[in-house]
Amino acid sequence: MVAATWDPRPAPGTGVEFLPVLDIPPPGRQRRWTVLLRWLLLLPQFVVLAVLTIAAVFVAIAGWFAALFLGRLPDGIYRFLGSVLVYTTRVNASAALLVDRYPPFAFSAPDHPVQIELRPTPLNRLAVLFRLILVIPAAILTSLAQSGWAALCWVFWLITLVLGRLPEPLYAATAAVARYSFRTAAYWHLLTPAYPKGLFGDAPEPPAEVRSGTRPLLLDTSAKVLLVIFLLLGLVGQVVRGTVDYDDDGSTDPYGSHRTAP
Repeated sequence: MVAATWDPRPAPGTGVEFLPVLDIPPPGRQRRWTVLLRWLLLLPQFVVLAVLTIAAVFVAIAGWFAALFLGRLPDGIYRFLGSVLVYTTRVNASAALLVDRYPPFAFSAPDHPVQIELRPTPLNRLAVLFRLILVIPAAILTSLAQSGWAALCWVFWLITLVLGRLPEPLYAATAAVARYSFRTAAYWHLLTPAYPKGLFGDAPEPPAEVRSGTRPLLLDTSAKVLLVIFLLLGLVGQVVRGTVDYDDDGSTDPYGSHRTAP
């Protein structure tokens, strides 16, 4: 599969909403030295991502205005934002220990194990106009899940380092967060009219329909419990940060001084 599938646009008014697909292979053996140095090795990728993210912000703003008038993203904007999304997704999958292979410094990488599938479809202009408001619930859920995963990522890293692989429940829960985050980003950037869903996995499919470790994404009870823990930890983290920010305003400081956040 190529980095992103650019199928012909369905005829306007067909109501087709293709939910973006993320393909990641099932959990396998990983080289311990790459696990040990994973986040250090990815530093150059994070720099590239920072530059691409800045560029994507301006392109997305232009795409929003264009979509209001055209009812769709122009092809060039769609391709760029889709390419940035697949690049980001590959780097995030590597950082999350979902794959061992290093992500390439390229948009198109048909032989890489992490792939996405997008299909350009017409957009509802009203939904485009209010996209900033509509995306809020999915963005909150994504933020909580990512924050909760980040709080435990060092534990997952240590387990993977010792075992040489990411255990199935950890893989499934992490992949669920990665896929939901990917779908939220695709919706936010107007790459799809389909609202993000499937955080807690998919329904089983016949063996002939299984294409990767995340198509379908099946979560057992332990993986679902992990997801709930992610969400709760993310919520606790938000509450704690809010409390700290309140204290830092000096409103409860008897000396009226302001502390500097680390």
